[in-house]
Amino acid sequence: MRIAAVQMVSTPDVGRNLSAAQRLIADAAHAGAHFVALPEYFCFMGRRDDEKLAIAEVSGDGPIQRFLADAARRHGVWLVGGTLPMAIEGRPDRVRNASCVFSPDGELAARYDKLHLFSFDNGRERYDEARVLDAGQAPVALQVGTVRLGLSVCYDLRFPELYRALMTPPCDLIAVPSAFTYTTGQAHWEVLLRARAIENQCYVIAPAQGGEHGTGRRTWGHSLIVDPWGLVLACRDEGEGVVVADIDSERLASVRRQLPALEHRRL
Repeated sequence: MRIAAVQMVSTPDVGRNLSAAQRLIADAAHAGAHFVALPEYFCFMGRRDDEKLAIAEVSGDGPIQRFLADAARRHGVWLVGGTLPMAIEGRPDRVRNASCVFSPDGELAARYDKLHLFSFDNGRERYDEARVLDAGQAPVALQVGTVRLGLSVCYDLRFPELYRALMTPPCDLIAVPSAFTYTTGQAHWEVLLRARAIENQCYVIAPAQGGEHGTGRRTWGHSLIVDPWGLVLACRDEGEGVVVADIDSERLASVRRQLPALEHRRL
């Protein structure tokens, strides 16, 4: 299976972001991808966390979800729709950060709500997702053609126990749509992604936000695809674009056969 990670520099304008995503999904499909993943908040990067509330959608309905379903169907691809804010019934002041996967026929195949909520304060930059977001409740994995896919989002990357939970049975591919800050991404992004691939002996695809967003925020970018040995197969540093690589089932089996670490787990 050929897979593609889409890198974006999203804005506070939903329509503009959807147009950019449409173009980049088409680029990925034209490059032969059968599986395409968008970054976290591909649809909206605002100035304040509470701005997400205005574009929150009800699960199963809304212009962003319809866009994702139509794009998957039009291009005949499995599509990980980055994330979008999903409304919580009876709680207009809170949303979930939801990653929705659509099948090539445009049907919703899975939804994962981000489990771990980012908080950071170095005296210059301050973030606290819990002011607006509610955390998800459970890991999610699904079958995507011949590939078992595990879902995660951004800050989840720092919690290896989530990925261990996704490895029963083992996943072949883990998706990590993200919007890492420049500060934390520069220090930790690649090493954490490669570690998750190595310890779980699977492919990792990490589509990211990457650049200056016009809101005073800069994201790290460096969208990556990593193989089960921890080798970086593709990377885009900054700016809009698409990176592609192939999942090689024999490579996956060979790594697990030569070094059967997953079978050696004792906890």
